[in-house]
Amino acid sequence: MNGRETVLSAVRAALSGVPGSEDPDDTPVSSGRRADHAGPDVVGLFAERAAEYRARVVRVPASGAAAAVARALARTGARSVVVPPGLPEGLVPEGEWSLLTDVPPLSVGQLDAADAVVTTVAIAIAVTGTVILDHGPGQGRRVLTVLPDQHICVVRADRIAPDVPEAMGLLDPDQPLTLISGPSATSDIELNRVEGVHGPRTLDIVVLEDG
Repeated sequence: MNGRETVLSAVRAALSGVPGSEDPDDTPVSSGRRADHAGPDVVGLFAERAAEYRARVVRVPASGAAAAVARALARTGARSVVVPPGLPEGLVPEGEWSLLTDVPPLSVGQLDAADAVVTTVAIAIAVTGTVILDHGPGQGRRVLTVLPDQHICVVRADRIAPDVPEAMGLLDPDQPLTLISGPSATSDIELNRVEGVHGPRTLDIVVLEDG
């Protein structure tokens, strides 16, 4: 008996007691896993896990969002900030930086020369410390979050899902999704960590606790 026959024989044996009238949809399938692994403090776990990936995470009320963004930009000395279409007005306050709107689309050269980009987030995942962009309003084209050296993500606390399956269930599978866990990083042959090779060197996450 070859491998194919062994597998088919096992399938037939497993189905031997199933009535012919039964439809696969008649029996719910149990995954056998816990609903999630986050525990009661979903926001706290997300902040902890994201920080483990060397993201800088701050938790502020919605009224403090603009100030938190300004502090993140000031810390890196950003002088030019990319603003995607649909970003909430006032989220990037006036300061010692110029705002670059992506309408019409900025060139690769302009994006590469920009110091930072500020976006919102579609969903975040607590157990992995990951933010997910579906490139809707406030998030912009994928290239916006690849070329500037600093990426500042603003996520509402109620958009932080406990675990991966819950997050995926809240997203449209037909949308382009970008999953980000910490700043861009890689290792050379001697396992020395190098950041900023394939994307932003600095990732800031502003969690809005209310509003």
